[in-house]
Order: sequence, then structure tokens, then C-alpha cells
Amino acid sequence: MKRLLQPGSLPVVLASFWVWAGCTTEHYRKSADKEAYGVIKQKTPLVKNMDERFTVEQTNQLSLDGLPVTNSVAEFLGRDGEAERGAHILSLENALEIAVKHNRAYQVRKEDLYLVALGLTLARHQFTPIFSGNGTAQFITSVDQISGATNNAVSDNLSQHVDVKGGINVSWLVRDVGRITAALTTDFLHFITGSRSTTSFSQANATLFRPLLRNAGFKQEIENLTQAERALLYILRDFAQFRKSFSVQVAGAYYGVLGNRDAVRNSYLNLQSSRKNAERTRALAQEGRVTQSDLGRLQQQELAAESTWINAIRTYRQALDDFKLTHLGLPVDSNLVLDDRELVALEIRQPKMAVDDSIKVALTARQDYQNFKDRYDDSVRRVALAANFLKPQLDLNALVGIDSKEENSARFAVPDVNRYNWSAGLDLDPGLDRKGERNNYRTALINEKRAERDLEQQEDQIKLQVRDSWRALDQAKRTYEINEIGVKLAERRVEEQNLLAELGRAKAQDQVDAQNDLVNSKNQLTQALVGHTIARLQFWVNMGILYIKDDGQWEEVADAKSN
Repeated sequence: MKRLLQPGSLPVVLASFWVWAGCTTEHYRKSADKEAYGVIKQKTPLVKNMDERFTVEQTNQLSLDGLPVTNSVAEFLGRDGEAERGAHILSLENALEIAVKHNRAYQVRKEDLYLVALGLTLARHQFTPIFSGNGTAQFITSVDQISGATNNAVSDNLSQHVDVKGGINVSWLVRDVGRITAALTTDFLHFITGSRSTTSFSQANATLFRPLLRNAGFKQEIENLTQAERALLYILRDFAQFRKSFSVQVAGAYYGVLGNRDAVRNSYLNLQSSRKNAERTRALAQEGRVTQSDLGRLQQQELAAESTWINAIRTYRQALDDFKLTHLGLPVDSNLVLDDRELVALEIRQPKMAVDDSIKVALTARQDYQNFKDRYDDSVRRVALAANFLKPQLDLNALVGIDSKEENSARFAVPDVNRYNWSAGLDLDPGLDRKGERNNYRTALINEKRAERDLEQQEDQIKLQVRDSWRALDQAKRTYEINEIGVKLAERRVEEQNLLAELGRAKAQDQVDAQNDLVNSKNQLTQALVGHTIARLQFWVNMGILYIKDDGQWEEVADAKSN
């Protein structure tokens, strides 16, 4: 026989195979992305405020070159301030943009969305013509059983032939018709010894399977596709809602770090005042104008203020590192500092909307609520499907086949339309045993009631969330107003105690209390301002009308172009 493969060519063949395999895997990846992004883009217009440029890809490349750099050192940070020299200043807008691209939890939500879209491509694929092919080739040697000869010297007792079989198949599930399958097979047989003859034979056939009576199997296939379509819509809505909550969480953490930084500043000012009070009291004590007890109390205050300052620095540095890792998805050694101007720019902006009107808007705008309503519709549809399975089953099976003549040559044997055969029949299952179907039907009824209760529960939950956020917003406004007054009162008390101290008439305890109250009031005022801002954003989220741009930045409702 002719040698088909030279020994030296094996490495070349293997290398070519691996190159081909690599190209194929890349092709499959691109094909999957194209289809998945296609179905996402198709349904994106159905979901308000969905990211129109969605991609599951995540880049690990982060460049901070475009951000401003700080060259000054904050005195109130002490020795830790030197670590911020040369740090990039991160605004809230930049922080949101980085978080959208690098946050790990955000990436997981994007991957979950992509995987559901990928599942829909397979469900749709079941309703398209699906092609398959197969082939076998065998070299067969048979020996005369009487002589037992196994070598070519006794060729009369040795038979060798090649048998090659192949086929192409297609299956197509057509809505409202049934499943149609077709196949073309061929058989090629060549005798190497003996007569050295060659024969070939081909056959083409097609079948139709159509449920007639209950259509249960066919409707189940359609239900799988319907549910896959809805699953993508549901997760798109959930992702759009997640984007709103995510931006508010990042903003809350951002302002929280700035609040901790402001607390360090206030603690440092308190330490300076405490040192000044202690030094002044020492001078007065040397003159005998204050008691040693008052001096000791102020010295203790100085030590306590220093300890508070040190703890505040540690809390701030820890909060900054946690923000970089948890919310931005960046290494903790990234040299970043948040922009203090973001905190200064905050102001009290109280929405002018009644709570009842807010609830009406939320029940219309909340997309997660729409998911609950659609899931209830799903449960109703499944009840009807389960009820259909309780009916008797009657299916139509039809087949038509065309055979070729057996050709005594190596050429392809073409099927002859005159050599056809067909059959048709009915398969009946009267449904004598329907216990499994009965249980499924009863389960579907229970699931329908559960979905109805879940819908009612979600409606009440949304009402509760809106009412609670409305009250929290109103309380945050009042808390800010109270702390604003408290700061002014504390400042006057400190001024008064400083004047009394210069005259030698101040009491140490009154000085300590006034100074501590001022620091606490300033910290609480900052927290109240941040709290009101986050409460306002959360109020918009609970109403479902916070508009999020592609970079994660939000637009206030009054300025948004689309809600």
C-alpha cells in the first residue's frame, strides 16, 4: 500500500493542528461575544438607564497620569502627611469611573448578566436548523476459519476491504409545526483482495414529529425559550437597579473617608487648643492664680486630645485603604488622596415631594417591582402548561425516505426519487398514569400563589422603603440644622472660656467640656451633611428615578434628561 505520511512530516502536522486549534478557540470566543452582546443590545431599549456600552471585559490597566498631584503636606496629619506628597487627587467623579471599571463586585454582576445572555443564545439556537455530521472509516481483515491463514502467502484464505460511512443531519424545531429532521447517509465499500470490487449506496430521509392533542412537549420547548428571554430582561433590570445602588454606596464611602479626614483636622485643632490651654494654665499656676487640680485636669485633657488625634489618623488611613480595596478595586498601596473640595461643595437640598406621591412614582419606576409582576405572569403561564400535561398524548410521526441504487463503482450513489418509501402513524398515550404530571400541576398552583404573595410583599416593601427613606431624609435635614446651631453655641462657649482663662477665672472642667463639645459638634455637623446627601440619593434610588451615566456618575432628578 502507498505510504501516506512521511516520518519527518509528523511534527509539521502536529504544529499545524495546534495552530488550527488555537484559531478555532479564538473564533468561538468572538462568536459567543458577538451573539451575547447582540441579545443584550436588542433588549437594552426595554430597560431604562441600562448601560448602552455594556461589556464584560475588564482591563487591569489603570493610569492615573491625568489626575492632579498634591505637592503640599497636610500639617494636621502629622508624620503621616508626608506619605501623601506626590499622591494623585481623586475626585468623586473619577472615583466612580474607576469603581465601575475595577470594582470586583461590579464585575461579578456584569459577568452574571453576560452568562444569562449566553444562555439565551443557546435557547434561541434550539429553534434554528441544527446541522451535524458523522463519518467512520474501517480497514477490515478477515481470515478463513478452516485454514487459519494470516499471511499474504495464502491470499486465497485472506479477505481485506475498506468500509467508509458518512452522513449529514439537520434538525429544526419549528414553532407551531413540530420537529423536522432530515439526513443524508452514504456507504462506500472497497475490496482490496479477491474481486477488488467497489460498491456505494446512499439514502436520504426526513421525519416530522408533531404533538396533536395536548402539544405539551412542544409547548415545553417554547416555554424554555420564553423563560430564557424573560430571564435576560429580569437581570438587565436588576443590573440597572444595581448601578444606582452601587453609585450611592461608592459616594457614601467616598464622603465617609472625607469625613474621617475632617475628623483628623478637628482633632488636631483640638490638640492645639488643649496645648495652648495647658501652657497658659501652667503660667497661671506658677503665679498661684489657679489650682494644681485645674492644671492637672487640663494636662490630662492635652494627653487625651493627643490620643484622640492619633486614633483619628489611624481611622482615616484605614478608611482610605478600605475604600481603595473594597470600592475602587485597587491595591491598597495606590498613592491616592480624596479631594477635600467635594466635602466643601456639599449642601442641603431637600426634595419637595410628598411621601404619597413618592410611593406612586416608585411603584411606576422601580424596575425590580416590574420583575415581580412579570414573574407572577410566568407562574400563571406555568399553571396552564402543567394543566396541558394532564391531557392524553397523541403525536404524529411521519417519515419519507429515498434510496439510491447500489453502484458498483467508487462514484457517489445519488438517491433515486423513484425508489422512495414513506410511513405515517400516531402514538397514543391515554394517560392512565399521570401522578407525576398531577404533582407538577399542584406544585405550579402553589408556586402561583407564592408569586402572588411575593408581588404583594414587594409592593409593601417598596412603600416601606420610600416612607423610611423620606423620614430619614427629613430627619437628616433636622439633624444638620441642630448640629449647625450646636457648632455655633460650642464656638461661643470656647471663646468665653478662653476670655475667662486669660483673666484667670476659668474652671478647668468648663474649658475641657467646651473644647470637647466643639470638636464633637464639628464632627457631627460633617456627618449630618454627608448623611443628608446620601439619604437624598438613597431616596431617589428607592423611588427608582436616580439617573446613572455610563461612568457611574449620577444626575440629580431636577437636572436629569431622562428618568
